[in-house]
Amino acid sequence: MTHASYRLHLERCDPARNMARFYALSLEPSLFGEIVLVRRWGRIGAPGRSRLEVFADERAAVTAMMALLRQKRARGYAVGQWGLRPVARRS
Repeated sequence: MTHASYRLHLERCDPARNMARFYALSLEPSLFGEIVLVRRWGRIGAPGRSRLEVFADERAAVTAMMALLRQKRARGYAVGQWGLRPVARRS
């Protein structure tokens, strides 16, 4: 089964509040044919934290990713330096 992988990098910076945060989302295939939504967040320049969420199909994973994108943009995050990058398709 072929799935597209995507990576999205968001940033929220406010020098007056000493705020420099990132939020990264990626969709990646698992070894078992599922789609994994990987979330990473933290201070820019630091390793941060991460959370994995497994989905049975790509449509549900994309829907969850878009919902998180809307939430983060509502909180002031903007597409960062790395932006949205499609990754080569895998079969």
